[in-house]
Amino acid sequence: MTTATAGASRHRRAVSGRGVFVLDASILVALLAASSAPTPLYPAYQEQWNLSALTVTVVFSAYALALLGALLVTGRLSDHVGRRPVLVGALALEAIAMALFAGADGVGPLVTARIVQGLATGMATSAAGAALLDLDPAGRRGAALANSVSPVLGMAVGVLTATVLVRFAPHPMVTVYVLLAAVFLAQAAAVARTPETARRRAGALRSMLPRLALPTAARRVLLVAGPGIIAVWALGGFYSSLGPALTHTLAPQAPQAIGGLLFFALTASAAAATWLSRPVLPATAAALGCCLLVPASGLSLLALHTHSLTALFAGSALAGFGFGAVSQGVLRLVLHSPSPHLRGGVLASYYVLSYLSMSLPAIAAGILTDSLGLQVTARLYTSSVAVLAIVAAGALWTRRRVLLAAEASST
Repeated sequence: MTTATAGASRHRRAVSGRGVFVLDASILVALLAASSAPTPLYPAYQEQWNLSALTVTVVFSAYALALLGALLVTGRLSDHVGRRPVLVGALALEAIAMALFAGADGVGPLVTARIVQGLATGMATSAAGAALLDLDPAGRRGAALANSVSPVLGMAVGVLTATVLVRFAPHPMVTVYVLLAAVFLAQAAAVARTPETARRRAGALRSMLPRLALPTAARRVLLVAGPGIIAVWALGGFYSSLGPALTHTLAPQAPQAIGGLLFFALTASAAAATWLSRPVLPATAAALGCCLLVPASGLSLLALHTHSLTALFAGSALAGFGFGAVSQGVLRLVLHSPSPHLRGGVLASYYVLSYLSMSLPAIAAGILTDSLGLQVTARLYTSSVAVLAIVAAGALWTRRRVLLAAEASST
């Protein structure tokens, strides 16, 4: 082979690798877009089927809990059978979930659709994230950044698209899911034609026994940064499930679609913060993100006291910056050069903690809302997040040397 031919071959492989990298990142975006698409539709579901706040949070959390189950069972499966078969199967299942959403005629079918969606997303999330790391072993393409920015970017895209469709499209409770189903089917077909990025290993069935796989360095990071992860994801769960109802409570005359924009403010600013905090040391970014949650909670409390949508949206946007900085910083520490055969398991462990933090407090908020009212619940919730954020910021700052040592030991 001549030098020119060899160079052309390397160029084709590089171009192909970039294409697969973009495809895998787009899968994470689409999955999380689908997860947030129901948010602006919750008021319509409540009105049409007379749902309580608790029922809404149960519908929301059914997705997160099913996702957790899938992560625990299939989180390490792609480390054994390969990324491609897991992704193709998960994307096909996600398309089925979209069809179930489109045909839902009551709370039972809606919960079923959310469970199927959670299972599919759990299967695909760790596989797609691990595939990004496979394609970027030296960190030149920003695999850790893609793993942190794609989910929040996807949630922002999903809630904004659904909000626009609620406002302008006919049959929005069907249209958004039909569009998403088409996206997932197209992605499944594209993945089926890509090369496998992971080496197959024995032990696939054994890997499906519920167990989290964390190397010592990553475990140490999650123990120190855990309160921060809990705080930001708990706040995200609250805004995603009860945010539309909260905006309607503060401004009953506002258009119904504005409820979805509250969660968009959080996720869009989170995506921006994830990108902007790249030059900052991971532990510092996470600590600063936790600090931002304190004034964000203060703005939310001010909004509840004054019935100001401006303060509420400002608090949501500031909380989003905290969300993005914490998520990006922690993921950079956790994903710093893990062994290839542990990548799926490490990501699964991170997402298990994240989605437990998003779902369980949201269910508790639904229970409190039915008994104490939404405004009292929102005050208690945001105050608790602020306290947790202060604890997290202190832990991250005082233990920053431990985090730096964890990063160094994983190289």
